[in-house]
Amino acid sequence: MPILPSISGPRDLDGLSTEQLEELATEIRAFLVENVSRTGGHLGPNLGVVELTIALHRVFSSPEDPFIFDTGHQSYVHKLLTGRQDFSGLRVRGGLAGYPQRAESPHDVVESSHASSSLSWADGVSRALTATGRADRHVVAVVGDGALTGGMTWEALNNISDDNDRNLVIVVNDNGRSYAPTIGGMSRYLNRVRTAAAYKDLHNRSDRLFRAFGPVGRAVFRGVRGGTHGFLSRFTNNEALYSNLDIKYLGPVDGHDLPALLETLELAKSYGAPVIVHAITEKGRGYQPARDDDADQFHAVGRIDPTTGETLSSGGRGWTDVFSEALVSVGEQREDVIAMTAAMLRPTGLAPFAERFPDRVYDVGIAEQHAVASAAGLAFGGLHPVVALYATFMGRAFDQVLMDVALHRAGVTFVLDRAGVTGPDGPSHHGMWDLAMLQIVPHIRIAAPRDGARLTEALDEAVAVSDAPTVIRFPKGEVAADLPAIERLEDGVDVLARGESEDVLIVAIGPFAELALDVADRLRAQGIGATVIDPRWAIPVQPSIVELARHHRLVITLEDGIRVGGIGTRVRQVLREAGIDTAVDELGLPDEFIDHASRDQILADAGLTAPKIAQDIVSQVLGTRIPKARDAGETGTIDLPLHERR
Repeated sequence: MPILPSISGPRDLDGLSTEQLEELATEIRAFLVENVSRTGGHLGPNLGVVELTIALHRVFSSPEDPFIFDTGHQSYVHKLLTGRQDFSGLRVRGGLAGYPQRAESPHDVVESSHASSSLSWADGVSRALTATGRADRHVVAVVGDGALTGGMTWEALNNISDDNDRNLVIVVNDNGRSYAPTIGGMSRYLNRVRTAAAYKDLHNRSDRLFRAFGPVGRAVFRGVRGGTHGFLSRFTNNEALYSNLDIKYLGPVDGHDLPALLETLELAKSYGAPVIVHAITEKGRGYQPARDDDADQFHAVGRIDPTTGETLSSGGRGWTDVFSEALVSVGEQREDVIAMTAAMLRPTGLAPFAERFPDRVYDVGIAEQHAVASAAGLAFGGLHPVVALYATFMGRAFDQVLMDVALHRAGVTFVLDRAGVTGPDGPSHHGMWDLAMLQIVPHIRIAAPRDGARLTEALDEAVAVSDAPTVIRFPKGEVAADLPAIERLEDGVDVLARGESEDVLIVAIGPFAELALDVADRLRAQGIGATVIDPRWAIPVQPSIVELARHHRLVITLEDGIRVGGIGTRVRQVLREAGIDTAVDELGLPDEFIDHASRDQILADAGLTAPKIAQDIVSQVLGTRIPKARDAGETGTIDLPLHERR
């Protein structure tokens, strides 16, 4: 009889034998392959943490012992063991989220799926539990998939090691494929010694004793103590750098050996101070197609054949593919162009560039802040870095964009993939903040191409800028057919359509150009003339947009970003500075965290559909909806001195 259906919560694991737990692990893997192949999602990472998650829930008592996942894509097994076994709607509106979500379960703590923050969270939670008289509870941080390359991890470790009288267990899910650990009897013995109940006293007495023997004695003490030495050296390539952090280290342990995991975690639990448990796991464990995938072992998949692992729908050409090809072309023309990313070489399309120019690519790991500051230095040295990131991760490096790149007038190009609404990945992955956030940077130039041809064009123009940061943003998914302009104005703005009368000026940002043309057609049927333009470079606002707005009765801006502080806001400010009072209606996304759903569902919720927009514009032209369009024939210029306009 299957075991998984009988698990409604973690305590249902308590009565199972080791053999039954191993059988449960087999059932969970089969469940994941069967269900994730239908919906898509993070398959490989979760196949690798099955035994580890079972062991954690057997030893610790979630939610009293909070579990913090870094990153959250490795939480599918956690969901199954905490009573969430309906995966039919995974990453679909109304179904389970692809990451931890507090609304789903009290067992979920941290929803953000941005890496490297878990140890700071764990530090704070454990301090709070101690300060409020709940020191008997444990905090468990599960760190994996390269999160330890992020700078926040080391900042947190520094603080954790300074105040180490807390029940804090850091579990490292190390699924690096190049690492082959050697586990022997001496290693197991030392692990027991380091976590024995009397070890603290032994540690203090030994420290005083060995210090009396000078440098040789201290060296012996450090070797016996261990600390984080063996583990951290793997990630820093510097065995001495973090060897004196006072955090005990258990491992490495086979992350698929349930008895070993249970024993190690029990030792960690009983220690009464911060402990690192180093578990070696295999990404894609138990599913041969994932193991055979050299690229990323099915880190994230769409709908696949569960037997073969083959993708069921290949889809068309993606935005990332267009950028990838364009960057190789740029690299062939300019030797000074180099590429950078933060652990996203393949997802951001840099792999072909890396194959063509292996010495001109830098992957800094999950360290966006370092990447951007380093790019400023590369620009100072005479190169032109192209930094490719997901739009949602750009916020982590905003300070460096502002103070390291822009302040120093560094020629750095940022390429932001997955900009705007991304859909099923949920609030932490929508790339909806970048337009509002980055446009306040002095001298910055932001391009939002409407199609593949404009993306290639924008990249050529961006790398030619040597005295300021440039940004190119594009959405997730397939790129639409090229949409030619009927006219390009002197400052580079593309006119896509002109109506019989100058009633409404629609400023369409990026791929919203198609939506704008649809709206213009609907307005034409109502006898309302609409001019549709694509600025191509949304920031700075070009002079031709100001002039067009002067002669139209109403301006509508459409953007795949938040309305607050967005491009529409900037257009309105520029018009006011120019003394133009044409009403502006800024359409975009609400300043809220938007749950997972399809892109179409989210845009419909925000009123960003052609029927809704056209209906509202008709009301504005008729004067029954605010902001009202100016009367026909009325000038849009305010006759005031410039200083008063400002």
